Amino acid sequence: MKYIQVYSLFLLFVFCTSCGGQNKPDLPKEYIKAEIKDSVSPYGPTRMVRNVKQARNGDILIASYTGVWRYRGGQGASFTNITSRIASPSFWDVLEDRKGNLWFATRDSGYYLLPAGQTTFQHITMKQGLASDYGAIHLYEDKTGNIWFGTVRGLYRYDARLPSGQAGLATGQVGLLKFTSKDGLTNDDINIIMEDKTGKLWIGTRGDLYVYDPHLPDGQGNIFTVLKNKEGKTFTNVWGITEDKKGNIWFGATIIEDKRGDTSFVSQGLWRYDGSAYTKVSQKGAYAIIEDKNGNIWTTGEVNQQVWALSRYDAKSLYNTNPTVTEIMSGPPAFLGLLEANDGSIWFGSMNGVYRYDARQPDGQGKFITDFKRKEDQH
Repeated sequence: MKYIQVYSLFLLFVFCTSCGGQNKPDLPKEYIKAEIKDSVSPYGPTRMVRNVKQARNGDILIASYTGVWRYRGGQGASFTNITSRIASPSFWDVLEDRKGNLWFATRDSGYYLLPAGQTTFQHITMKQGLASDYGAIHLYEDKTGNIWFGTVRGLYRYDARLPSGQAGLATGQVGLLKFTSKDGLTNDDINIIMEDKTGKLWIGTRGDLYVYDPHLPDGQGNIFTVLKNKEGKTFTNVWGITEDKKGNIWFGATIIEDKRGDTSFVSQGLWRYDGSAYTKVSQKGAYAIIEDKNGNIWTTGEVNQQVWALSRYDAKSLYNTNPTVTEIMSGPPAFLGLLEANDGSIWFGSMNGVYRYDARQPDGQGKFITDFKRKEDQH
């Protein structure tokens, strides 16, 4: 199926970032002391949730447009806004690294770091080497402990071998390495980063899909490879990538099928790469992709230009010509970030908050999806 190129994802991005230059807020200082208690609520965020992650202790971390929230379940379950002291309330991503440091990606104020055991946020902005303080999209930790920053103005690597959480952040000695076109990265609008079992990084951008091979020396050129299908067409607008237990790479992408003047005709879908060939698994879009403990593939993404869905591709039929797909929830609003928690529940973000799906624990009314907003805020 072909249709005129009007990306819903692009429109979402414009909505989220267009308030940039003209209404630029006063940016926080490099160090922000935790002098005000974090706000606690029995309810979750009510605005856009781009990403959902899990902390090492099992807590759920939710990056939203009202702050980054920590959900702690069990008796007296509650949400705590752990970024209430940061002036910019809008967050795209959050990450707890292997050392227990918390990293935060904001819409309009660069990145923040809260070192483990400390109460002082450290701020990473243009002063430390970012091309812009706007559009800090993504955070990723590789197997060696390096922290990768994906932004709308470039791809950066924070060298884990340098001291973190030190005064060097304020003086510019942050150890940020930026990758450019000299390295083969011809599109610097970064959406997502994923490391596979071989140590290669898969980089999804607004433009192309790349593979970065760290075994090649930096600065020698062509360390980024643009991926293409058998017709030689590139995969574009890649937001979701994951690797399954068998080593297959799954990603959502669009392909420009034809151009007529200023109009592009594109097809979208969910793709699987087995190391030698690309298979289009579904025509549905895939904004976020995960594999659960049972081998099922989960996605959020467009069904068509009006409807988004949380979908599950059954593990037993993944390699069939037409795998079995179950739409768990559909609508508007758009559904975004995905997480399988330690207990097997599936968390997913949306344009107006966060949800949890758990088929094992119905709420007593035959429903398996929990909306954490107040009843008056639920739609």
